[in-house]
Amino acid sequence: MDRRKSLQTLILGGAAAGTGLVFNSCKTENADTIDEAIITGSDKYFGRTPEELERIEKLNAEQLFNEHEMETIASLAVVILPPKEPHGGPIEAGVPDLVEFMGKDIPEMAPTLLGGLMWLDHKSNTEFGTEFKSATLEQKKQICDEICWHDVEIPLEKQPLEIQFFYMMRGLTVTGYYTSEVGIAELGYKGNSPNVWDGVPQDVLDQHGVAYDPAWIAKCVDQSQRNVIAEWDENGNLLT
Repeated sequence: MDRRKSLQTLILGGAAAGTGLVFNSCKTENADTIDEAIITGSDKYFGRTPEELERIEKLNAEQLFNEHEMETIASLAVVILPPKEPHGGPIEAGVPDLVEFMGKDIPEMAPTLLGGLMWLDHKSNTEFGTEFKSATLEQKKQICDEICWHDVEIPLEKQPLEIQFFYMMRGLTVTGYYTSEVGIAELGYKGNSPNVWDGVPQDVLDQHGVAYDPAWIAKCVDQSQRNVIAEWDENGNLLT
């Protein structure tokens, strides 16, 4: 799972620009700087503590779902959140792997996930004579329509297993997708990036009967001067 790399890049990048300390003072044993590791993606678990790395390695070595169950998870995920061009969907975002990791990372989730997968196949076999992953899209939707909502007056933990399962899978699917690289790309999120602002549009100024002082416009909104450091005279008047 590589869900935090973008945030790490933004946070550490900003810190380095402001202090000049983060990247220049921290080097690995092979002399690679931290920022190089982030930019190249050579260390997908950058920033983890040794204890966290040990736990990740341990969980990755375990297997919660068999191949059939992973395929069923993938099949359900694309019903919950259909793929969309050009970025793809839950499969491209690695949602099935996230579901398995979370099931191992939070063991309390595992019984609901495993039980729900069994319920899906039982329901599909009973209704349509085939396991869930092999059912048609309409058949899958018909099954999901029965478990995709619950009475909010009744606590979720007291709802039937299949409803708890779908609620959990829906949350994991949406969270997994929109915290992935492809999900963020679909949102069009750019993060902190340079921008140019030319002031309030003229039609809006006219609508409210106001205007900018031309002298200040020349000093403050001239984008060709955006990299010039402001200078003030001894009386506090802006010079540039």
